[in-house]
Formats: sequence, C-alpha cells, structure tokens
Amino acid sequence: MEKHCIVATNNPGKVRELKAIFEAESIPMLALCDLGITFVPGENGTTFEANAMQKATETAAFLAENGHGGGITLADDSGLVIDALDGAPGVDSALFMGADTPYEQRCAKIIETMSAVPDGKRSARFVCVIACILPCGKAITSRAALEGEIARKPSGAEGFGYDPIFFVPKFGKTMAEISREEKNKISHRGQALRQMIELIKSTPSGG
Repeated sequence: MEKHCIVATNNPGKVRELKAIFEAESIPMLALCDLGITFVPGENGTTFEANAMQKATETAAFLAENGHGGGITLADDSGLVIDALDGAPGVDSALFMGADTPYEQRCAKIIETMSAVPDGKRSARFVCVIACILPCGKAITSRAALEGEIARKPSGAEGFGYDPIFFVPKFGKTMAEISREEKNKISHRGQALRQMIELIKSTPSGG
C-alpha cells in the first residue's frame, strides 16, 4: 500500500480508533481534519453499505477536485442495532433524537425505552461497513459486527457514542469500560478495517 489513505470523517473518536489501527499496520493515514477540510458527504441510504459507499465516493470526488486526489479514500458507516427495538437506531444511529443531541441523552432514552425488556432479550450488535475507493477508481467494501447486549445503566469513561450502554459478555464490561487497545482488537470498526487493509494489500498497485 504505497499511497496515503484519507478517511472521510471529522469524528474525533473515530479518528483516534482508526489511526491506532493504521499505525499498527505502519500505514500512513490522514483524516479530513488533518487536511483542514470540513467537507460533509451525504448519507441518504437505507443500509450501512449504501451510506458508506456514498460517503467514500463523494469524498473521493471532492478530494480530487481540490488537489488531494491520487490516494485511497475510505469511509465507514456504523451503528447500533437493537433487536428489541426492531433494529433501531440502526443506520440512523448518528441522527437518533437529532444530530446535536448529546449521546448521554440518547443512551438514557434507549435504556428508558427498554426498561421492561428482560435479561436475555436485550441482544444488540454494533455494525460497521467500510467502503474504499482505490486510486484506479475501483470500489471495495468490508463488513463486521460485534455482538453484545444493552446494559441497564451506562458505565465506563472510555470510547464514545453508545459505548457506555453496550455490554460485551465476553469481557463482562461495557465497551466504555474496555481499554482502547482491547477495543481496537474486538470492535466492529477494528474488525472491518483490518479486513479492508487486507483487501487493499491484496489488490495489485491499489486497483
């Protein structure tokens, strides 16, 4: 992988997670904020795949038009899928209760809504789809999920988003109680990104 990789996000939590994984693979990575770019691509799809591809495609076109083309453009779409809520918030995870609503309020609302849902019926998963536009224009995707449960109260100060209410039985902790290093090993985003890195590496000359 000779070219730099630009990730289509300005979310500081995602940037931290992604950079740690890229650095472990010795791959140069830049986020839009590193370039001083505040471009916000659309995400009008009804699936994680559609949204990730839209963000990657629109960002790649914008970068090419503004002198930052020639590299690899990567975007992810991820969210929390709760079985007892018929899959909500799902692809609307980032917009649930409004884009400017603090995640503490969103988590509290989910816990309140699920107050009558018994243990054993609180299954949920974090899903991540990564879309990548290679220098040749070829598009590839990867997908991963992390299974867990919705906790009855928030716990932990690590992570971001819905991490404080996502309980991982294997660890006996919420995602917000797991160290950053552990999270990168098991998270939906970490799994999907490592899959993508292998796909990119196996594609001759980036496409």
